Amino acid sequence: MFTLLFVVTPAVAQYVDHVGNDVSTPLHLLKPAYITPYGETTPATVRVALDRVYNYLDTTTPFQLIDKTSGKAIVDLKNVNSNSIFEPGDYRLTSYEWGVTYTGMLEAAEATGDKKFSNYTISRINFLADVVTAYQNFLKSNKGAVTPIRSVLDPHALDDAGSIAAAMIKAQRTGQITSNLRPVIDNYLNYIMTKEYRLNDGTLARNRPQPNTLWLDDLYMSLPAIVQMGILTNDTKYFDEAIKQYQLFANRMFNPKNGLYMHGWVQDMDPHPQFHWARANGWALMTKIEILDALPMSHSARPIILNRLKEQVNGLAALQDGTGFWHQLLDRNNSYLETSATAIYAYCIARAINKGWLDAKAYGPMALLAWNAVSTKINAKGQVEGTCVGTGMGFDPAFYYYRPVNVFAAHSYGPVLLAGAETYRMLEKHPFNINDSAVQLYK
Repeated sequence: MFTLLFVVTPAVAQYVDHVGNDVSTPLHLLKPAYITPYGETTPATVRVALDRVYNYLDTTTPFQLIDKTSGKAIVDLKNVNSNSIFEPGDYRLTSYEWGVTYTGMLEAAEATGDKKFSNYTISRINFLADVVTAYQNFLKSNKGAVTPIRSVLDPHALDDAGSIAAAMIKAQRTGQITSNLRPVIDNYLNYIMTKEYRLNDGTLARNRPQPNTLWLDDLYMSLPAIVQMGILTNDTKYFDEAIKQYQLFANRMFNPKNGLYMHGWVQDMDPHPQFHWARANGWALMTKIEILDALPMSHSARPIILNRLKEQVNGLAALQDGTGFWHQLLDRNNSYLETSATAIYAYCIARAINKGWLDAKAYGPMALLAWNAVSTKINAKGQVEGTCVGTGMGFDPAFYYYRPVNVFAAHSYGPVLLAGAETYRMLEKHPFNINDSAVQLYK
């Protein structure tokens, strides 16, 4: 017996054990040296990953106000003042990233049946609602005072409002919210629907980095909240607004030739350099999932959204790396492999399969491979590695190629929880088999 090392590229190097020869050995059954675990995914291993992330987040995101000077806990919220701050943790409880995390915890609870995940979200959202009430009372006699919840009381951007509003509505719909949350939700939706800057045709926009700019990210920072409000109020105007906004964005930013979106669009720019940033494409994909989840089955726009979902997943399928990850710039294979976008794609593809929107046989293996890749980035503490930090838009490749990655980039935690929850469901609903060493999903 002897071993030969065949090096193709650093990403696909394979160690192949040769035992016997073509006559005596079934060479096609030799075990490849996969970098990412392959054909080994089980509900139990998914659950281990989810628990590890939960344990880390539960201990590093306290929900308590303290006095900034003394560090003492403010037990009675009637005593809040301008010197009150959130007890420092690793992440911010009111950020858009944490809106995704709250939703991820709710989905993990529903998938696994373990209420500790949903309790994470319910307890913190109840707390935030109580803090809002306390500061509204404080501001009545202290107008203009500094508070730790400015982004909740007075949103200045879609980042402040949309993601966390969607999570709050989902939490409200569980029936477990005991605090006065509805005014918080209404304030967020009022900002999105009436105060956010828009182009002349009504498209939600920003005036940075240049005037009249569209950020692909803003699909997720607005539309999930809008469609969730449609469910909460049973008012179809919200569904219609979400569809209108999606089409206004997609008409400018979706490339049907490759199934990808450009990251940024600027009015009067000609031509538009197309940089297909992975996470922004993830936000666009997840927005379509959110719309399809919420939109009434009879709504005339469902086929439009579903078709775009299929087009984008088809485009992504052609670009998945052999490790299971996707690249920071999707169509540039020498840009780095990025975790948060891969987790978003794993979640969205698995959910679409579980909902019957995508063919499990065609896309199940790539979703499993993506989850397996993501799971390798969950370290022993439960932190998620390999995540690009917050990123604006650029019009040159270096900007995206050299964005830092950091274990404290909050963008990965919600997507990882969502991906784990939906993979858990998919394994139960669509178990896989190994056929000639390949992962295969059967009806």
